[in-house]
Amino acid sequence: MSAFLRGLAALVLAGALGLFACASPADAQVSPGPLAAPHASLDGSLACLKCHGKTNGRGESKDGMDVRCLACHTEIGWMRTAKRGTHAKEMAKNCASCHPDHGGREFNLVVWPEGSPEKFDHRRAGFLLEGKHAQAPCAKCHKGSLQKSPAAPLIRKKNRDASWLGLETNCASCHEDVHRGQLGKKCESCHNQEKFVPAPGFDHAKSAFPLTGSHTKVKCLACHAAPQFVKARDAKGQPKPEWKPLPHKDCVSCHKDPHAGRFPGACAKCHNTENWKSISKSGFDHDRTRYPLRGKHAGIACEKCHDARQGGFGAKPKFALCTDCHKDAHAGTATLAMKVVDCASCHDVKGFDRSSYTVAQHAKSAYPLEGRHVAVACEKCHTKVAAGSAEAAALGTARVQLRPKKGACADCHGDPHLGRFEPTGARPQKNSCRACHSMLAFQPSSYDAVAHADCVFPLRGGHLATPCQACHEELTKPPGKSTLRADAASMRPLHFDNPRRACEACHKSPHGEQFAARRDKGACESCHDDLAFVPASKFNHDRDAAFKLEGAHAKTPCASCHVPQPGADGKPFVTYKPTPTKCEACHVTGIPAAGTKRSSLVPASGPGTLMAYAAHEVRHARR
Repeated sequence: MSAFLRGLAALVLAGALGLFACASPADAQVSPGPLAAPHASLDGSLACLKCHGKTNGRGESKDGMDVRCLACHTEIGWMRTAKRGTHAKEMAKNCASCHPDHGGREFNLVVWPEGSPEKFDHRRAGFLLEGKHAQAPCAKCHKGSLQKSPAAPLIRKKNRDASWLGLETNCASCHEDVHRGQLGKKCESCHNQEKFVPAPGFDHAKSAFPLTGSHTKVKCLACHAAPQFVKARDAKGQPKPEWKPLPHKDCVSCHKDPHAGRFPGACAKCHNTENWKSISKSGFDHDRTRYPLRGKHAGIACEKCHDARQGGFGAKPKFALCTDCHKDAHAGTATLAMKVVDCASCHDVKGFDRSSYTVAQHAKSAYPLEGRHVAVACEKCHTKVAAGSAEAAALGTARVQLRPKKGACADCHGDPHLGRFEPTGARPQKNSCRACHSMLAFQPSSYDAVAHADCVFPLRGGHLATPCQACHEELTKPPGKSTLRADAASMRPLHFDNPRRACEACHKSPHGEQFAARRDKGACESCHDDLAFVPASKFNHDRDAAFKLEGAHAKTPCASCHVPQPGADGKPFVTYKPTPTKCEACHVTGIPAAGTKRSSLVPASGPGTLMAYAAHEVRHARR
């Protein structure tokens, strides 16, 4: 016989024996049978009133047995009051209708109308099992660790896992809220009982950050568990995702800024969510990059630099050196301080054809520009060689000689002196051209009278004011086109090898052959110096002439004796030799008439007389 039938038989038997007295004539009754194990402490005739209460004369309970049941089973009383669970739905029935007792110690007080807990219609409990919940074993949910309702502390069973009560219907009472309350308490608004992921009820398009483009393909945790957002970790050290609020004002909230803050503002000005590499040309300002576009670069299409398929260099091309993009047109011959330099040392973005290399920069090179060299066009020295030659191949596509010879002036300029003043020449100079010329100009020469003192003919006296071309007649010829070697054929030769050393080589003697019989052959320097021709500073009449000047003669002007007279060519000619030395040759011998004031000089009547004295005599004769 089943426990249920034994319990039912016990109830019938109890009714039949109700006429017999128990403890007292009014209330005591005979027990219909032993109680189930959970009620074993209440077994015995004296404990009946603890469950059944007092009865009237007809054996009926005055207050009903349910009151006594609920007084003991307070968890059931709470559920009925809260109108929750199966007991609230079955309030029309009394407790004994579902839980009869007195069926013996092994009697099961819980009877499953469906036959077993697994077949229980969970809708009667107020929680419909669907999806994964319908497949879960009862014990997986009905266990003490999940009993979190207010009824749980009221459960009298020592083994809480054996109780079916105390559960809540919200998801978080059984499942961990991985959102940690950030998305509210109604899990069912996004999830269902089929599976937790994906959340069919969640639509990101209705959130504050609708997903577009490539964002639609990104896994949730890639954003919501990103290291920069994680604030907590689980017991295993795994990051707990952050769901709301999550920064999304700008792309840098999730993405690392590849521009390192150089482009403040919204990334969407240049980029979109379809493809990060897809750039909006209208919204992109290259001036905000580390390489603003200037000059020729401003007109170049983006893909020429950034699209490798069109000869570009990729998304992030190098730009530190011009040669990162451009081929070295000088094939490594462009050097400064013996080191190959970048194109920017001599060129700018305005164009490659013209050099931007300044005179100030040239001053730091091995050949600083000075004087006239400052104004010389670059191509005059840095010439372009003809294409096809061996030299052109070594100079690159530009074919420009960037390191011309510069050790000596003659490396660039022709030598009008035909090597005469080279260190190994006939008149060697220590500094070659620089000994006489400066960088300011080739003409005039810096060679002066001081320098001329080292020559075989030092300049002194009146010669100091003599123009160079007066002696060096080659200077009177027209100069060539330029001093460059290319125009050397047009240059006038300036050998400056003047063999004239004696005075007569340049000056015509006014004395003719008057002094040819002298020991010095009439050398000019015997009587004259180079300060001036007149007076003859070296001539001493007492020493150098046959007639000493004494007495009144010492004060007599030279012209009184040496009278100019026309020469053979009609020009005045002064006779110095021969000159008469006897008194009567110059002075009169007669006595003048009384009252007549006359000079002692003879009249100009003889070949030995001087014209000056003759005139003087005539003047005196007329007085």
